[in-house]
Amino acid sequence: MILSGKEIRKKLGKEIIIDPFNEDQLNPNSYNLRLHNELLVYQDSILDMKKENKVQKIIIPEEGLLLEPGKLYLGRTIEYTKTKELVPMLEGRSSIGRLGLFIHITAGFGDVGFSGFWTLEIFCIQPIKVYPAVEVCQIYYHAIQGDYEEYKSGKYQNNTGAQPSLLFKDFQLK
Repeated sequence: MILSGKEIRKKLGKEIIIDPFNEDQLNPNSYNLRLHNELLVYQDSILDMKKENKVQKIIIPEEGLLLEPGKLYLGRTIEYTKTKELVPMLEGRSSIGRLGLFIHITAGFGDVGFSGFWTLEIFCIQPIKVYPAVEVCQIYYHAIQGDYEEYKSGKYQNNTGAQPSLLFKDFQLK
């Protein structure tokens, strides 16, 4: 079951935290999240799952930044979110997708108990100019059924910005 916009509003401050919250970003069954002005790009053209891959920070100026096709950009939401007893999900807005801009490639599924900013996997199929604070994606919430444990990963929980892949840490544990 997906929560309605009215139900999202009712659960604010309890099961759902969105900070800052703006009523104008609330939809019938989701909430629009905005793009922060910081992006990360990987420095090497070949990435290795078993190693920490170096990134470079790029700032999106007010006049916009032209994104290049074939390059992965990691962004983050302006909004901090926290969820209790619900499963948060993230999707790109259709208006953004219709411009050939993908906001998350595979990681739109959140875990119950996630707390932090959402890292966005941004990819475009043709050059496109992006701007800071544009509403690029939407968060929506599913009810969870049955017993569960809240998300407590040391890799991504309570992050403070866009995060590159920390998959290499999984290899260190084995």
